[in-house]
This record gives sequence, structure tokens and C-alpha cells, in this order.
Amino acid sequence: MPDTTLVEVIIPGAVEPLAVLQAVADPIRWTVLATLAEAPRCVCRLQEQVPIAGNLLSYHLKVLREAGLVTTSRRGRWIDYALAPDASERMRAALPVPAGARPGVTQ
Repeated sequence: MPDTTLVEVIIPGAVEPLAVLQAVADPIRWTVLATLAEAPRCVCRLQEQVPIAGNLLSYHLKVLREAGLVTTSRRGRWIDYALAPDASERMRAALPVPAGARPGVTQ
């Protein structure tokens, strides 16, 4: 039986866009982003709007933080989450650009 080898090919500059797209592809994380687009919220308020277990919400918030789509600030013992100021641009930049199209130019 031949040995198999896993080869991972990483295209330079593709890691960050993939992380952003993977972050927003999850329905729970998309709901969190949509909620934070309305206004910043503490975890307790997010829990009311996204009814999942606290540990799962923490995981999804971590993924969004690592993708640079949300920011945090501490208020006493509470942590407030907000949509990152450049979140929309980061999501837009993660999408592939059609051949011949110039970024920022609409037709």
C-alpha cells in the first residue's frame, strides 16, 4: 500500500481573504455581524439575540475577532463587541476580482 502525503498549497496573499470568507460563511457568525452592524453590544445582549450556548458564542466571536471583523472593549467586567470600522471593506476585499476589472470601478 503506497504512502500518501498531504501537500498544502498556500497562495501568497490568499490566507487572509479565505479567513474572512470562512468567518462570514457561517450563519451564526453572519447573524452576529448583522446584530453588531446595528450597534455595539455586550456578550449578554448578543446572547439574547443569538440563542446559542455561551461557549459556542465565545467561539464564534473569537473567529470573527481573528478575522478582524469585530473589535472588543472592556467595560468593568463586561466585554463589549462592535463591528470593526473596516469590516465592510475587509469583506469586499476578500472577494475575487473578475479579470480585467479594476478595484473600485463600477460599471
